[in-house]
Amino acid sequence: MQAQITSVIVHDVRFPTSLEAHGSDAMHTDPDYSCAYVIIHTNSNDGLEGHGPTFTIGRGNEIVVTAIEALKIHLIGQRVQDIFDDFGAFYKKLVSDSQLRWLGPEKGVIHLATAAVMNALWDLWAKREKKPLWKLLVDMDPEKLVSCIDFTYISDCITKEEALDILKKNTATKQERVNFLQENGFPSYTTSVGWLGYSDEVIQQKCQAALQAGWTKFKMKVGANLDDDIRRARIIRQEIGYESDLMMDANQRWDVQEAIDWMKQLTQFKPKWIEEPTSPDDIMGHAAIAKALNPLGIGVATGEHCQNRVMFKQFLRSGGMQYCQIDSCRVGSVNENLSIMLMAKKCNIPVCPHAGGVLLCELVQHLIIFDHICISAELEDRVCEYIDHLSEHVKYPVVMKGANYTLPKEPGYSTQLKTSSMNDHLYPDGRVWQELRKSGKV
Repeated sequence: MQAQITSVIVHDVRFPTSLEAHGSDAMHTDPDYSCAYVIIHTNSNDGLEGHGPTFTIGRGNEIVVTAIEALKIHLIGQRVQDIFDDFGAFYKKLVSDSQLRWLGPEKGVIHLATAAVMNALWDLWAKREKKPLWKLLVDMDPEKLVSCIDFTYISDCITKEEALDILKKNTATKQERVNFLQENGFPSYTTSVGWLGYSDEVIQQKCQAALQAGWTKFKMKVGANLDDDIRRARIIRQEIGYESDLMMDANQRWDVQEAIDWMKQLTQFKPKWIEEPTSPDDIMGHAAIAKALNPLGIGVATGEHCQNRVMFKQFLRSGGMQYCQIDSCRVGSVNENLSIMLMAKKCNIPVCPHAGGVLLCELVQHLIIFDHICISAELEDRVCEYIDHLSEHVKYPVVMKGANYTLPKEPGYSTQLKTSSMNDHLYPDGRVWQELRKSGKV
């Protein structure tokens, strides 16, 4: 008998990161890193489960949980192998529900829910094949990979045939890149030094610790107060020098002209990019900012809140994105990220994933490793965000070699929280939240 999906369990998991200002920026001042966390069970005797998160920052996580509950009708009773035999068709069915689609389409809460479900299915598939997700993708025939992608609305940017050409072109040399990554890992930058809520002393301490650990690429949050940004940037540059890269992130804080004027005041610190300078939906605004700042040596990075592949297509082709920041939980999981990475390759824009949060580093490492091996085939201007918060709660956390991501070895998508950590942080009745309420901290 073929294995069928018998249950889909969804948990509301939240970590009280706001208590120490972890994750704080100009727009999101008090984030509690959270995830709507899916566990897919089957009737197979192999005991395997698919685990899949999507990321939020606290309030509203329960809305995503409810949206996932609404998607269960497309999962319960489905034969697992049928899903994986035509994963592209299953993905399109999930995002084309004639009633739920009205809540998007393919954006917002319903797309976050889709990401969690699809992440869990990819985790299950990789476990069934006894491979880490990146290797499942690397070993897959180009035709099979392309069949997982929905090319609807993006065929004017990239066709199935063009996607196949990119993948096939790199097939003969991909083992060379696997060997390189096994030896060296994939480069990262750290954001853990520059949260907006940190004191100057904490920033100094964290810069010194990161330098000692091997980091040469750093990101700081900006956008709340220009004088503070200048002071904090000066502190960071004094610690890391000008031989290290410094990136800046405004988290959607500014209007277009304000972004241009503000960043001109920060050019003295030679930032490599400004991330999310304005509304994440404003493609033309990003293009205008890029046109003004590119001659000053500052690129524009965005994608963390980019809703779907259609938005990415426009950013990539408009000149509004010099660095493509895919996210493993914002768009429709691996399926949609495959299309985005392929479009970025065609448009000659480097992929530099967003990470951090709950499990985001663990997931996105697989995507950028695959991108390097099978799509981009180069490292110039490519780097992946790294944040070490909450890694102690992850069953298979990222393993770093200095400042580089190493290749994950465990089968699956590295999506699994430790059971004890998950239970302790269930909202609102997990042990941690009960204790915080009793102590008056929340």
